[in-house]
Amino acid sequence: MKNATFCLTALLCLIFGTASAQETFEDKAKVIAEKIETITKEEKDALKTEIEAVNLQLENGSLSAAQADEKKQQLAEARANNIEVRVAPAKRELEDLIQQKVDGKIEEKSKRGKHSISIPGGYQNCEEIEKNGERRTTSQGVIAFGFNNLVTNGAVANSDFYYLRSTFFEWGFTFNTRLLHDSNLLHAKYGLSFMYNHLTATENRYFVDNGQTTDLEVHPLGLRAKDTHFKNVYLTLPVHLEFDFSKTKVEDGKKVFRSHNGFRVGLGGYVGYNTNSKQFLSYKIDGYRYNTRQKGSWNVEDFNYGLSAYVGYKEVSLYVKYDLSPMFKNNTIDQHNASAGIRFDFN
Repeated sequence: MKNATFCLTALLCLIFGTASAQETFEDKAKVIAEKIETITKEEKDALKTEIEAVNLQLENGSLSAAQADEKKQQLAEARANNIEVRVAPAKRELEDLIQQKVDGKIEEKSKRGKHSISIPGGYQNCEEIEKNGERRTTSQGVIAFGFNNLVTNGAVANSDFYYLRSTFFEWGFTFNTRLLHDSNLLHAKYGLSFMYNHLTATENRYFVDNGQTTDLEVHPLGLRAKDTHFKNVYLTLPVHLEFDFSKTKVEDGKKVFRSHNGFRVGLGGYVGYNTNSKQFLSYKIDGYRYNTRQKGSWNVEDFNYGLSAYVGYKEVSLYVKYDLSPMFKNNTIDQHNASAGIRFDFN
């Protein structure tokens, strides 16, 4: 969750940092992002100094290789915990800020400077934007999160993975192009997103790479389910046909179009590339807690593709995704990732 929080704050600053509207919101988000960045840098710098000290002890023989590795692991865990504790207040600030934005409690300074990008490019005069509404193409920051699981033999019932502990998180940006000259109904929505899919297996199991296949096996130690999960990260290109039912106003005899002001329905899909797969295991031995991070291919398909849809009002939507491609390459039973949650599209 620490990585997700940092990515979220970085996204907010990137998307909103150059927009002239919503300055109050973006300024607050930028301050929070700087807090998290400062905390993370301080802890990483401190860890680097500590690791160098351990390497020096290893070189002069005061520590064995095994002792040095164990000490480095302990130092890394301590610094990770420090980051989590120190970032927690900033995370709460960010959650409160987003909720205020969703509830409409943060006042926009002006609609005239609404951030938009034209096709083939360029900005429209502010007075012209206010008079004629949005440009045909605008941009949004996207944040989505919810529950995630694997569909096996066409069903998600009796899953091998916890329903509430298996989650997904997505962040990115989209362009939204009105397709019809004299109607606000149809839009093409396309962009770039990072998707994080987490799975937590039931009955003390974890994934084992057995060469050609990847299987769930019982771990010899008692795993701490809340800190044990398998994660896939995808860089994806989502494309949707969006039906926007925002009301069209008529001013001075001309239609004025503004999107994301009413009910919206999006139907489409995505293509993605798996950037990394990791497994996080947490367990106790003789009263001591150990956290292990395993990184590998796990026979996960390099590319994924699937269908997605959302339906909502203004910025908030219910969101579902389903991978048509199986998660693993050579397993005897194909398992497909499925997600459901909430999506935010911030203009």
